[in-house]
Amino acid sequence: MWTFIQDQILGMKWLNVLIGNLLNALGLDISGKSGGAIQFFLYDVIKIVVLLCTLIFIISYIQSYFPPERTKKILGRFHGIGANIIAALLGTVTPFCSCSSIPLFMGFTSAGLPLGVTFSFLISSPMVDLGSLVLLMSTFGIKVAIVYVILGLMIAVAGGTLIEKLHLENQVEEFIRNAKQIDIPQEELTKKDRIKYAAEQVVGTLKKVLPYILAGVSIGAFIHNWIPKDFIVKFLGNGNPFGVIIATIAGVPMYADIFGCIPIAEALLVKGAKLGVVLSFMMGVTTLSLPSMIMLKKAIKPKLIGVFIAICTVGIILVGYFFNAIQYLLL
Repeated sequence: MWTFIQDQILGMKWLNVLIGNLLNALGLDISGKSGGAIQFFLYDVIKIVVLLCTLIFIISYIQSYFPPERTKKILGRFHGIGANIIAALLGTVTPFCSCSSIPLFMGFTSAGLPLGVTFSFLISSPMVDLGSLVLLMSTFGIKVAIVYVILGLMIAVAGGTLIEKLHLENQVEEFIRNAKQIDIPQEELTKKDRIKYAAEQVVGTLKKVLPYILAGVSIGAFIHNWIPKDFIVKFLGNGNPFGVIIATIAGVPMYADIFGCIPIAEALLVKGAKLGVVLSFMMGVTTLSLPSMIMLKKAIKPKLIGVFIAICTVGIILVGYFFNAIQYLLL
């Protein structure tokens, strides 16, 4: 039963077969490079968009119960590492990319929440949202997805805790530290309001991320059908012990969410890249993208940005090598 759910419902393997049959009927050879690339592109775009819209609707409906004021009050009830854990978990039901998470991070910081708690949220939100869990399950299987989310949460909790211990509050820009907060009573939404909000989030998020999905799938299709397997194995397979580090650094200049990264990671894995390498690439893109760091620079000073990047980079690299070591148990 679970194999059916993973392959046919989450993975939509039936859709790949259907697209292949339609392309064959149109005279395209899907075993060739061009036909195979078109099949890969159509299948992944449709699958990701369907999953994306479904997940955003569900997650946004859940998120409607956790507006910023309520989230702030929830986090304010916890202290120590417990607060970091709750912040990391709340990050899983918030926006899908780091640029969307940063405004919430700034709001929580100006509200007086501990700096380490807000960083646990900032790390967790783009790296291990619920969407990543489902999409990873559809592509790599349930074991990889669960281990990925657990390790991502561990990075968020450990990173936030370490930043708290370093007492870097003076590295937050003054306009955020001195911002005055006004508690505005939250209007209770009706079921109809929540459905409307979720539908609006689906449309808004899809418009924002669709270009990155198309770009990611295009790159994945190119890798899948035109890049020689030996080339991928040489640089990102067993033959290169620095593959995880290369993949993590390569992800930094990019800006995408996990939905745009999955097709690239999938194609790299099929071509012979190690599991830890492709997952490190995904974590690097979603957590450490250059546009996100530029936005974050408006809120915190260079020293704290450096600490944040160092913690996330080391954590991602360690996770990558760990996945490489246990790949035989997961795939």
